[in-house]
Amino acid sequence: MHFARLLRHAGLPVGPAETLAGQQALSVVDIGNRIEARTALRTAMIHRHEHQEVFDHAFDLFWRDPTAAEQAVAMALLEAQKERKQDRPPPGRRRVAEAMARPREHRPRPPDEPPVVDAALTVSDQERLQRMDFEAMSAEEIAQAKREIRRLVLPLELRRTRRLRPDPLGPVTDLRRTIRQSLRQGGEILTIARQRQVTRPPPLVMLCDISGSMSRYAQILLHFLHAVTNERGRVHVFLFGTRLSNVTRQLRYRDPEVAFQMVSHIVPDWSGGTRIGESQERSNRLWARRVLAQSAIVLVMDCGIEQ
Repeated sequence: MHFARLLRHAGLPVGPAETLAGQQALSVVDIGNRIEARTALRTAMIHRHEHQEVFDHAFDLFWRDPTAAEQAVAMALLEAQKERKQDRPPPGRRRVAEAMARPREHRPRPPDEPPVVDAALTVSDQERLQRMDFEAMSAEEIAQAKREIRRLVLPLELRRTRRLRPDPLGPVTDLRRTIRQSLRQGGEILTIARQRQVTRPPPLVMLCDISGSMSRYAQILLHFLHAVTNERGRVHVFLFGTRLSNVTRQLRYRDPEVAFQMVSHIVPDWSGGTRIGESQERSNRLWARRVLAQSAIVLVMDCGIEQ
């Protein structure tokens, strides 16, 4: 039960059913064999492939000597506080470490402290190549970001397509299917097959600015792009600063940490200059025919476009 609670605090969907399944799985294997116990618990308590890495970190951290676990938690927290790291920990390790550690006390802000106003202006067209360096988010921060993003609703109306689907109450008669069904009754037409036009939301193309002027907003914007990409179909996401990068495939990963690490490997111009005109021209020349079909809607997230 404590191990299931650790997995739940780390952000995995583990409930009473998974806890009971894990107990039953341990009763049919050799509990003294570490490999068999790990395999049994992972098979019974984990339902998605992207959750296995977080489960492995939690298993290694929990089923060991208590003093060693405390030292591992301290080392993980110290590694997470470093500004630059040569070898970044794999996704999910910080969430497991914070789930093992005790919750910190949040000190209230002094009332006499004056508010801090950040009015930095960063606009440049010079190319600055560097990779995205997101700090691994905790399970609480990921859950809070998901709750806030879930409130955002895209007002996209359903549009009719040329495709037809079978519908007993449809307005269009399906003559071919009607004749095919009559052959089962010796050529007698007993029922008339009908069909209706398929309606679905239009394709959505999102272009997000990741230059230096948008770096402070890019983290929550990428969470929004990740949520939209996983919840809707026919979504294409592009990031642009001084270059244009298609990150649609990388954002398809369910775990946001894994998705952001995949994005960081293919986007070289993070927090650099801004070349809006060149990026838009490249988007129209290379991707317009592929993604702007069927009355697609384009959503541009940028602070430097003037109407």
